Amino acid sequence: MSHINWDRESNFQHLNDPFTFFFLGKVNRSRLVQWPLLYHLYHHKQLRSRRGFLTESLMSPNGKEIACQSVALDVLSSLPENVIHDILKFLPLRDVVRTNILSTKWRYKWCRIPQLELHIAPWLVEDLRSSSIQFNNILYHLLTFHAGPISKFIFSLYTNGRGRPELDKLVYFLSRNGVQHLDFTFCGCSQYKMHSSFFTCSQLRYLSLSGCEIQIVPPAFKGFHKLISLKLSEVTISSIVLESLIPNCPLLEQLVCDGVAIDDPEISAPMLRSFEYIEDEGFICLKSAPYLAKLSLTHMKYHVGTGSFLESFSALEHLKLNRFSLKFAVAVAKKVPARLPFNLKCVKHLCLDSILLKRLDNVLCVLCLLRSFLHLQCFEIQVIDGDDEIPELECLNLEAFSDVTFNHLREVKLIQTIGSEPELQLIKLLLAKSPMLERMLIQPSKTGGHASRTITIPIVLNSFRRASPEPIEAQIQCLEAQ
Repeated sequence: MSHINWDRESNFQHLNDPFTFFFLGKVNRSRLVQWPLLYHLYHHKQLRSRRGFLTESLMSPNGKEIACQSVALDVLSSLPENVIHDILKFLPLRDVVRTNILSTKWRYKWCRIPQLELHIAPWLVEDLRSSSIQFNNILYHLLTFHAGPISKFIFSLYTNGRGRPELDKLVYFLSRNGVQHLDFTFCGCSQYKMHSSFFTCSQLRYLSLSGCEIQIVPPAFKGFHKLISLKLSEVTISSIVLESLIPNCPLLEQLVCDGVAIDDPEISAPMLRSFEYIEDEGFICLKSAPYLAKLSLTHMKYHVGTGSFLESFSALEHLKLNRFSLKFAVAVAKKVPARLPFNLKCVKHLCLDSILLKRLDNVLCVLCLLRSFLHLQCFEIQVIDGDDEIPELECLNLEAFSDVTFNHLREVKLIQTIGSEPELQLIKLLLAKSPMLERMLIQPSKTGGHASRTITIPIVLNSFRRASPEPIEAQIQCLEAQ
């Protein structure tokens, strides 16, 4: 049995290597108290006798000892290896390495856990001469001592990632150990150029890259045939590379592109079910996505659309647009039709973000989608108007919707309302044309001096005609700004 004498620093000489020192610092009993998990484990072990057992006496009601039983207390160390790994994988790597101080049996437990999470920031290495030296030591020990496969690896480096060969060694190491979930985040003045061995990670299922650069796809690349989710954030990648990467991921179901500057590539993703795109310029054209059920487009400027962008998404259920992508998806040659020339009966949830009701083109696009999605069940709109003196709009009058009824609409959310006339017109329209409406949530704006108008909204709502045969007064809530 390994026993730790807290009064002798010699017991911690095995912890003085740079890798362990980064996570532990100078070990002493007073500092250990700051780590509840380790402190608990230490006292758990101290309760044992030299043979590893505690003698427990059973007493009779009159206080006499009638039996004696030996109970094994080192339950944690005797757990199966896979159970210990399941416990340790929920801890940051910093805490996992700290289990080195428990005993020699625990010293290399971290070397076999299949999931690792490592975050290296400049403020974590202030005790050593330089962050570069410390970073090299950490990766050296990781690559040297870890044994077995690594199924999940989360890594973030808050420094310059360019020109660091140790990162290339890390990528190569992960490719040889069957990594399935890889999350790389680089925050600094330059991006990390992904090493070619990245393309040999054939077991990848979940991939998230941030602050990276992918310049070229090697000719020998055979594809990520098990990849299900791909998230790219602030990644430099050309349209040609993306067009060759995505088709080689035949099982891809989720694609997120945030801040990825590309020039309108055309890609085919036959199994794609969710696509989120956030960008200032450019757009990804999905040539084939028959199973796409969730689409989120956030543009930072207006783009000219063709009016048929949504037509091919026959399985689309959830659609989220902002005021820029709204016009891209609806307008035809800068003109907004009364309704789309095709029918999308599958759309059930429509979310519109940052809409300006004072702009007629925004309002016309919103109404076009409402007329086109007749099977809509949930409608959410966030308005950002700062002027509550906007006049009524003729296009929002009930007469303009004499031939339309929202027979499936059950829930409406109006966020950041200021009580303007167009907002009240829209509410009146939805109440009058939605016979199945169950709930309407109205959240006033948190900024501006519009309290005098928003406080009267519940009173105004009670005067509006409602198509629902069931009373919905109790479900109409005016939420106070937080």
